[in-house]
Amino acid sequence: MAVQSKAFCAGGLAPGWKLLVQGHADSGEDRFETNFLLETGDIAFHIKPRFSSATVVGNAFQYGRWGPEQVSSIFPLAPGEPFEIEVSWDAEHFHVYAPEHKVLQFPCRQRPLGATTRVRVLSDHCLAQVELAKRGLSWGDRGY
Repeated sequence: MAVQSKAFCAGGLAPGWKLLVQGHADSGEDRFETNFLLETGDIAFHIKPRFSSATVVGNAFQYGRWGPEQVSSIFPLAPGEPFEIEVSWDAEHFHVYAPEHKVLQFPCRQRPLGATTRVRVLSDHCLAQVELAKRGLSWGDRGY
């Protein structure tokens, strides 16, 4: 899988920020993942849509091993179609959204959250936008 985007978060992750990934699911292959990384090499949060089972999997890699997977059957991607996934976080959870759906809520297993300093998106699909930004005020309800 090719690295499509990576970002360094000076000072680490903090509540009130979000990651937005928009793209086009070129095929039905399981070739897309997002990782929130620590300097130690651990992964605070790993998101992987699995076309083969129409699920989205969340997990964490700590101390040299994967933890228990959390699996959601809400699957916002379709082969040949555009997609949008938004990840936000607070002190307790990572939240994964797709338009009109909350896909997954995953507990922050890594403490403190600020130890997570990098985000990497790997994909063989065409990505139109990857944005790490402070969440703004919204005047409308997106249904989440």
